[in-house]
Amino acid sequence: MITFQVQTTRKEEFIDITARVADAVVKENVKSGLCCVYIPHTTAAVTINENADPAVQKDILAGLQHLKLESLHYAHMEGNSPAHIKSSIIGCWAIVIVEKGRLQLGTWQGIYFCEFDGPRTRTGIVQCVGT
Repeated sequence: MITFQVQTTRKEEFIDITARVADAVVKENVKSGLCCVYIPHTTAAVTINENADPAVQKDILAGLQHLKLESLHYAHMEGNSPAHIKSSIIGCWAIVIVEKGRLQLGTWQGIYFCEFDGPRTRTGIVQCVGT
């Protein structure tokens, strides 16, 4: 298991963690198997999406904003229920196939840490299984 830190700088943002996950695969010396990326936070998430055009991450955040979650009234008194909901929608884990020691991401895919309640120092965990 490999852990890493992510320092976020905005309330909501996507941070490309593809290189960190790829480095974990190398450190774990997995040639063929699976790589699980897990985010142990209830107001953050991880997703795999396009990494060629940074406008895509902005568009995803704009789409989530369009849900107008901030306008609802919540029982949770911390004031960050929209972040909890966004984390649940996106999800706290992603699995990528590893073959020949490399993540099998598509040409345009990257792995993104999703912050919904920042800025904060966050943790990511990578666990690889295989040979």
